[in-house]
Amino acid sequence: MPDRHLDPRLLRSFLAVAEELHFTRAAARLYVAQQALSRDVRRLERELGAELFIRTTRQVALTPDGERLVPYVRRALQAQDDLLAAFGQARALLVDLNSPGLRTPSRVLERARELAPEHELMARYESGLTGAAADLIAGRLDASFGRFAGLDPALRAGLDHQPVRFEPMAILLPEDHPLAEMERVPLAALAGESVYAGAGNARTPEWTDLAHRLFEGRGIEVAAPAPLAVGDEEFQRIMAKTRTPVLVVIDFPAMPRTVVRPLIDPVPLSPVSLVWRKGLVHPAFDALRRAVVELTAEEGWLHRPPEGWTPAMDSATMRPRN
Repeated sequence: MPDRHLDPRLLRSFLAVAEELHFTRAAARLYVAQQALSRDVRRLERELGAELFIRTTRQVALTPDGERLVPYVRRALQAQDDLLAAFGQARALLVDLNSPGLRTPSRVLERARELAPEHELMARYESGLTGAAADLIAGRLDASFGRFAGLDPALRAGLDHQPVRFEPMAILLPEDHPLAEMERVPLAALAGESVYAGAGNARTPEWTDLAHRLFEGRGIEVAAPAPLAVGDEEFQRIMAKTRTPVLVVIDFPAMPRTVVRPLIDPVPLSPVSLVWRKGLVHPAFDALRRAVVELTAEEGWLHRPPEGWTPAMDSATMRPRN
């Protein structure tokens, strides 16, 4: 007889509907789309060979088989929660936020901590998804943020991701730069400029590649590698010395004697995903993913404005996932 396995996600979907007797409320409780929840329930019914709910336009009710299944599912899920707590509570969930002050990953982590106050979620700041990928795959890191499509395919094969935001991009300028007088900087105004985008930084080639794709055909050069500055003071010192504009995201933290100006015509969008190694199991990880679902819905982070630009290669990876 072949081995049979029931995905715990299907059991959680069933139990939420069984307790709510309402698909919309159950989907909101699980932070998933209603269509995805319905698919999970239908799949469980197929795998068990039993109808679990009677659905009408007005109500949802358990069948006798559904009522019989409820206590078994509760015991199975409690056993799984106990197991995960026993092995996951011993360590914190380690999340790389790339750089201090970047609001998108920081807000996701803050929300996850609110959702799971009983677990420890620790931040680190190493900068760059490529730099984090090896640690993710090796299990030295649990999650990071960045442009998933920009990773080498060999790295992507061992990782999974969830789209978080199309983050508007901007330009960081010395406060006395001629373009600093503009409230918003058209890309065409950067023609002839050399813009720093992390060239030579082995931890961030996905960002440099994004800059090359954005600047191509617009007369903008990616600046040559600069000394890798660690910490705000060194970054400010190198920038003051080179006076090179820097490609950043709109929420880049303010620094003395500089200004951040949004880019327009078109509005370039940095595709940000939450990234983790395939097969990751940790009791706090669900909270991290739920935080993404909540914030993308509340803030409209995955809405692409009509004038928005992203590379074609990123389109498939940034489709919202149920």
